Order: sequence, then structure tokens, then C-alpha cells
Amino acid sequence: TLLSEPTFRTRRAIAAGALTLVDARVPERYRGDVEPLDPVAGHIPGAFNLPGGAVLDTNGRFRSPAEIDALLAERGVDGPVGVYCGSGVTAAVVIAALHSAGVDAALFPGSWSQWSSEPDRPVERAPHG
Repeated sequence: TLLSEPTFRTRRAIAAGALTLVDARVPERYRGDVEPLDPVAGHIPGAFNLPGGAVLDTNGRFRSPAEIDALLAERGVDGPVGVYCGSGVTAAVVIAALHSAGVDAALFPGSWSQWSSEPDRPVERAPHG
């Protein structure tokens, strides 16, 4: 998949609209308000925020496929989906929930920690969606 390729190819896929990125971190980290772990706050440009907790119901189970589809539609998420978080753990929950709803998604294994560790990579701090 695109996400298993080197990061520069992932960047090109995002720019070309061939991949929609979803950031599974809490909104405060996504927006860049706080960053407790990595050297840079913010998110990968073009990524949409879908926090890991949003795909779970009050019992900690995955939301229904219709609810997950609605969450994606609210954010304008369409097409191939790549999911990342800080290090990949929370993203895995979102990917499993998306798969349970019939949405194909892949993990960006380096996640924000890899992306933000190189100073030449673009960073967005304003809310994107």
C-alpha cells in the first residue's frame, strides 16, 4: 500500500488526492495546542481528525457502520484512507473500527513521531476538519 512506501511517496499521494489521511490523536494534539511527546506540535497537512474515542460507543465497542460512515462524511473523508496517531497504537483502533464498517484503511506506521522528527516536513497547526 501507499503507506508502507517511503514517506515522500506518502506525501505525494496526499498532495495528489490519492490518499486521505486521518489523524487519530485527541483534538488538542491534532490542532497543535499541546504536544507532550514529539518535538513538533500539529498534524500532517491535509489530515482530518478522527480521535480514537470517536469510533467507540459508551460501552467501548465499535460504533455501527452507519455511525462510522457519518463520522467520515462529516469530515469529508473519502477514498483510500491512511490512519496515524502518535506512534501507531490509537490508529490501530480506528483502523479496526473502519474495517468493521467496511472501510479499507491502512496504518502509517511511523505516525506523527516519524513525520515530526524531520524538520523539513510540512506541519499544519490550524484545524483542517
